Amino acid sequence: MKQDGRLARMVHVLVHMALLGGRETSDTIARMLNTNPVVVRRMMGLLKARGIVHSEGGRGGGWTLQRPLAELTVLDVQDALDQGPILAPGLSNDQPVCPVERAANTALTAAFGVGEDVIRTEFAKLTLADIAQSAVEGH
Repeated sequence: MKQDGRLARMVHVLVHMALLGGRETSDTIARMLNTNPVVVRRMMGLLKARGIVHSEGGRGGGWTLQRPLAELTVLDVQDALDQGPILAPGLSNDQPVCPVERAANTALTAAFGVGEDVIRTEFAKLTLADIAQSAVEGH
């Protein structure tokens, strides 16, 4: 399975932005994530394209949330960052004519499909406000 920390990182950033009450620069976010501002701008640009954040350049500029955390789900962020499946089965294509390989691939694809449906449903229920509240309460 692919390991991609962008979802957790962007949820972290968006909740921080809301809790801190406003605007954050790419430099500030980059320090928070121990990364480069260019990486931040690339990820935030994906969120901007989906109407999750807005940016203003120049002195006093930065990134701001476009919607309240209660209106943003983890699925919104996930879909902004990646249009593909959340779970990707690593299928075997070593022996495409082998009935065992085909059966294994079919079974794994079906199981991953069920898992994809479950995780998308759970992500759709989980708002960033839920995560913010948990952080404030110390959970």
